[in-house]
Amino acid sequence: MSEPATTLRISLAEIAALTRVKRPVVSMWRSRSRDTPTPFPDPVQVNRGQQLFDAGEVGGWLEATQHGNNPHARADMASFARHDSARTDPEASFAAQTALITLRRLAGGPLAALGPGELLDAADEADPDDDFLYSEIEGLGQDAQEWAARADQLVDAAYSPAAALEQLLRERFRAGLRGYADTALAEAAVELAARAAVELAGHGDTGWPVFVDPTAGGSDLLVAVLDRLPEDADPVFVTRSGRDQASRTALRRLLVHGARRRALTVTGTGQFTVGEPAVHVASYPPPGAPDLAAPDILADIDNTVLQMDDSQRGVVMAPASVLTDALDDVKAAEVRSDLLRSGRVRAVVRLPPGLVPAKTRQALALWVLGPAHASVPIAERWTMVADLSGTALTADAVQDLVGDLAVSMESAATIRAHTMRFARVVPTPRLLASRGALVGPAPERGPGTDAAEQAVRADALLAQLNSPATTPSVLPLSVSLGHGSPSTVSVEDLLARGHLRYVKGVRLASGLPAADDGGARVLGLPELGLGETSATGAGAERRIDRLVLAANHPQARLSEPGDVVFATAPAPAAMVDVEGGSVVEYPARVLRISGADPGGLMPELLAADINAAGSKNWRSWVLRLVPHATAQQLRPVLARLEQEEAAARLRLEQLTELTALLRDGVSAGSLVVDATIELT
Repeated sequence: MSEPATTLRISLAEIAALTRVKRPVVSMWRSRSRDTPTPFPDPVQVNRGQQLFDAGEVGGWLEATQHGNNPHARADMASFARHDSARTDPEASFAAQTALITLRRLAGGPLAALGPGELLDAADEADPDDDFLYSEIEGLGQDAQEWAARADQLVDAAYSPAAALEQLLRERFRAGLRGYADTALAEAAVELAARAAVELAGHGDTGWPVFVDPTAGGSDLLVAVLDRLPEDADPVFVTRSGRDQASRTALRRLLVHGARRRALTVTGTGQFTVGEPAVHVASYPPPGAPDLAAPDILADIDNTVLQMDDSQRGVVMAPASVLTDALDDVKAAEVRSDLLRSGRVRAVVRLPPGLVPAKTRQALALWVLGPAHASVPIAERWTMVADLSGTALTADAVQDLVGDLAVSMESAATIRAHTMRFARVVPTPRLLASRGALVGPAPERGPGTDAAEQAVRADALLAQLNSPATTPSVLPLSVSLGHGSPSTVSVEDLLARGHLRYVKGVRLASGLPAADDGGARVLGLPELGLGETSATGAGAERRIDRLVLAANHPQARLSEPGDVVFATAPAPAAMVDVEGGSVVEYPARVLRISGADPGGLMPELLAADINAAGSKNWRSWVLRLVPHATAQQLRPVLARLEQEEAAARLRLEQLTELTALLRDGVSAGSLVVDATIELT
C-alpha cells in the first residue's frame, strides 16, 4: 500500500479525533498492525517531541483497514491535518490558510487550477487595497498553488468556506495561536453576549442597527450575532481597520460568512466615532492584544461610552477582576467610577468561572450599556446587578438573564412590573460609594436593606400578585360518580403482553465533555432526585454532545416522548420524559408504553405508581390501568392541574417574600403600607 507523499501532517491525537475514537485506541492500532500486511504508517517528522505522520499515508491506511468510527475519514482528513510545520510558523500558516479560504469564497470556486500568477491576480482583484488577504497570498511565492490545493481540500472536507474557516479556529488551542487561544470564550459566554446584543438591537425603532466591535481582531461575538439574527435582517458589521494580522483575520472571517462590513478608524489613543444607531459588542482582552491590562480595558470601554448617544447600546465582556471585583489600581478604579457615574452602565453581571477555556479559574463579567436616565437625578439613578458566580449558564439561565438585561433599558415602572430571575435593582450611588466589589450575593431581606430597593421590590411583587394572568382561575371540569372497578397488572405481565417495553440505560464513560447547549439531555439518578447534583450548579441541566455520544457509545439510543425513566435504589423513583431525545444514564432505565397498544397504561400513572412502590423488585410492581377513552379525557386534565400547581407554588413564594419584606421594612421605618383592606 503506497500513498503519494504530501505536506499534510497529522498527530496521533488528531487521528483519534478524525476517526472518533479515544487516543489509546490509535496506539493499539499501531502495535497490533506492526506485523500485518498493512502496518500503520511510520512517523515522518517529530515536532517538539510529538510524532507527526503523513496525512495521505494515514488516510490510505484507514481506508484499507476500515478502522475507526468515521467512514468518511479520508475525505475529512484536511479538516484535522496540518501543513508541514517545518516550513512555516503557526501564525503565518493560519493567516495563509484563512486568506486562501476567503479568496475561494469571494472567487466563487476552487483555486487549485490557478497558477501562482493567476492566484495573485485573483487576490489583487478581490483585495486591491491589501486590506485582508493580498499580502498573505503574495508571501507564499511559488508555493501558493500547493497552499491553494490545501485550501480546496479544507473547504471540500467542511462543505463550505465558512465551515472550513471555523474549523481552523476551533483548532486554535492545538495550533499554537496564542492570541486566539488565550482570549477564546466558551460557547455559553458567546451565546449570552450574542443573544443580549440581538435583544438590544430589537429595541431600536430604525430597523436593524449596525453592530460595532472596536477591538483589535474581535470577531467571535459578531459571527455569533450574525448566526442568531432573523433571516430578514440585513445588518452591517463595523470592525477596526488596521494592518495587524488580528484585524485582517477578523475581516476575512466576516467576509467568508457573507456579512456586510464597514471599516472603523480607531486613533492611537483608542478613540473612534459611530454616528448612527448601533450596538457595540466587544470582549476583552481581544485576540490582537491578549495581555491588555485592566486600566487599558477600562480606557477602551470609556472611549466607547464617550462617543455613545441615546440611539446606541452595548454589550461588553471582560474579566470580573476588571468590571466587578475590587480594584487595587487607583487609576482604573477612578475610570470605572466615572463610567458608572455616566449613567450608561445599565446592568452589571458577574459570571461563573470556567468561561475562558485557557484560564479555567478566571471569572468573566458583563456590562450592558445604554442611554442614561436623562430625566432622573444622578442621586436617584439605579443600576441592575446580578451575581451568577455559582450558577451554570444553561440554556434556560441564558434565556432568563437576557430577559432581565433587556428590561434594564426600560423605565422604573417597567422594571418593577418585570419578574427578575437573576437581576436586582441597586441605587447607583451605592455602587459608587462601595470601595470593594460591585456585585455580590443578593442581601437577605432585613432592617438594614436599602429602603428604595425594598420599595421597588415590593411594588414588583404586588404587580405580579395582582396581575389577572397570575390570579387563581376556575378549573373547567366537574367530577361525578363512576361505575367502573379498579384494574391493576404487574410490570412482568405487561412486558409479556407487549404493552410495556424495558430499555436499558447507558453506562456513560467518565470524563466525557458536557455540552453547554444543543446536546442531548442526560437523565439519571440526579434528575430522579436520587443522586448528587451536578457540579455545574444546583439544578443544572446535564447535556452531552450527540457526536461525542455517537463516538463513545455508538449503540446508545435516545429516549422517546412519554418514556418513563426509573431507578430502584436507594428507593424507587420515576419521572416522565415528556420531550424525549434524552440519554438515560445507568442505573436509571426506561419503561416504554406501546404506542400501538398501551393496554390501559398512562405515563403519568405509571410514574406515580413507581414513586409509591415499596419494593425494589421492579418486575413485581403493580400498575394501575385506565380505559383508553378515559385516559384521553384524563391526560389534558392532569396537564392543566400541573400548570395550576406550578402557578400556586410561584404565588406562594411571592406571598412569602412580600410578607417578610413588609414585616421587616415597616418595622425598620423604611416602608409605609397604604392598605384598603377593611378590618373587622
